Amino acid sequence: MTESVRPPRQGWQPLIERSIAALPETAVPLERVWGSSAERAAACAALGRLLDLVLLWNQRVDLTAARSPEELVDLYLTDALVIAACAGPAANASWIDVGSGAGAPGLVLQLLRPELQLTLVEPRSKRVAFLRTAIGQLRLGSKVVGGRSDGIGGGACDLAVSRATFPPEEWLAEGARLARRGVWVLLARGPAPSLAGWQPAIEVDYEWPLTQAPRRALCFTRTSDSAAQPSGRTQPPSA
Repeated sequence: MTESVRPPRQGWQPLIERSIAALPETAVPLERVWGSSAERAAACAALGRLLDLVLLWNQRVDLTAARSPEELVDLYLTDALVIAACAGPAANASWIDVGSGAGAPGLVLQLLRPELQLTLVEPRSKRVAFLRTAIGQLRLGSKVVGGRSDGIGGGACDLAVSRATFPPEEWLAEGARLARRGVWVLLARGPAPSLAGWQPAIEVDYEWPLTQAPRRALCFTRTSDSAAQPSGRTQPPSA
């Protein structure tokens, strides 16, 4: 991020609300995320505090290359919101976010679904320090592991997610090693990856609402254990 990026004059909430309102309800069932308007307001306020912290740290640590407040909101909120909405009850399980970096989508997923058990895996020490600071200031229950995912044993979590850390095929294979139940793959463009013994059980095509960047989220589950996995393919209506 460049030094010219500053918090919006009206605060983060108008951008956050615009972003949420622009997601197609048929593809992203937001009623699964918040049980009340108070829970939604609290999560959005916490996201604003997180974004302020990102801007503060980004003055001395290279956290993100977002070029505008709109891009920053899209980067942090939308992928996490799609996952939280479409995962349904599976969001109560144990998760690993590999290559957490500046906390997208992992920290926001925790803000949206405080009940989940989240481990953030990040090898760069300065980003580990940021993640721990954010967790402390936002009073989240997440745990941070400094290091690479290949140092973590197989089957360490129920669900695994990663954003832009590995090429999609490599991430699906590594996520399948780590996760007992499902692997979330986030794509900007291009074909979906494949892995023998795994299939996409959830599939959502959408855009980052404020910058119109194309996105695709897929949750892969084991074909041999599909009954225990998140289920139901979700697809937005045609434009």
